[in-house]
Amino acid sequence: QVQLVESGGGLVQAGGSLRLSCIVSGRPSSLHAMAWFRQAPGMEREFVAGITWSGAVAYRDSVKGRFTISRENAKNTTVLQMNSLRPEDTAVYYCAKSTRYSSTSDPDDYNYWGQGTQVTVSS
Repeated sequence: QVQLVESGGGLVQAGGSLRLSCIVSGRPSSLHAMAWFRQAPGMEREFVAGITWSGAVAYRDSVKGRFTISRENAKNTTVLQMNSLRPEDTAVYYCAKSTRYSSTSDPDDYNYWGQGTQVTVSS
């Protein structure tokens, strides 16, 4: 059974940084894309960043230049480095493993999800 476990969330002031990590266990294929999504209260889950096995990345416009996604295939780990955080970044962040080799923004393309980690940015 494939499992994704996130860590690294917390409370930070606006302008601060957080680093989220996601470890995939259970003999997963490392060839599929990985991504981070987030969901704020009363809002739909939204794509934040994605990365392919070869390292090609994609970001939602609002986080470009502030967030960086990376992965270490040998360690089955995906990281989201978040800098210059804003109050509107507050949400539960989820790590997800895609059914595809390319990263997409559609949650339906992802079949494994972590439990989520809370990120709160105070103003």
